[in-house]
Amino acid sequence: MPNPTIEVRSNDAASDASVAKTDMKLEVVVIPISDLDRAKEFYRRLAWRLDVTPPGVVQFTPPGSGCSVQFGKTLTSAAPGSAKSYLIVSDIVAARDKLVAAGIEVGEFFHIGAEGRVSGLDPERRTYRSRASFSDPDGNVWLLQEITARLPGRVDSGVTSFASASDLASALRRAAAAHGQHEKRIGEADPNRPDWYAEYMVREQTGEELPL
Repeated sequence: MPNPTIEVRSNDAASDASVAKTDMKLEVVVIPISDLDRAKEFYRRLAWRLDVTPPGVVQFTPPGSGCSVQFGKTLTSAAPGSAKSYLIVSDIVAARDKLVAAGIEVGEFFHIGAEGRVSGLDPERRTYRSRASFSDPDGNVWLLQEITARLPGRVDSGVTSFASASDLASALRRAAAAHGQHEKRIGEADPNRPDWYAEYMVREQTGEELPL
């Protein structure tokens, strides 16, 4: 008699292989709110794009994001204020400054160290480390996280891209700083600056070893 555990694992493996070939792009996350008009006003202040939607559904899309957020009176049974989501930024200081200027109350910077949460920016501004958070009027938490280089395997090197002009500008500034160090190491001006910049920016985004 066949072992049912082995059969299940075999079927799961076949299913995994099939599903892996199907694109599944995250489109919308639903957040629970208690006051539709109040929530709508708050997300307008963030300068997120208000999208065209069916009646009873409000959808906003953050700048540069491929995923949107929705809320409405009947979209979820979750308690208002119970959501927590991440917003990825390439320059967390600039992002926080813009939010504060728009009247949004944002917490102080903190970073993840060897022993957990530590006050202030990561001293070396390492990717994934520096964070700050704010909440909407219901208490749904939005966590800003500074990411300048992805962990290996997170981004396909054949489809690297930048979601906005500000993301591209930040990447160019980092590449320029690194290229300055590169020219110091070689002791002369590098005539292949565009190629070096491109190589650096693609490797940074895909988590590969950076050029020297």
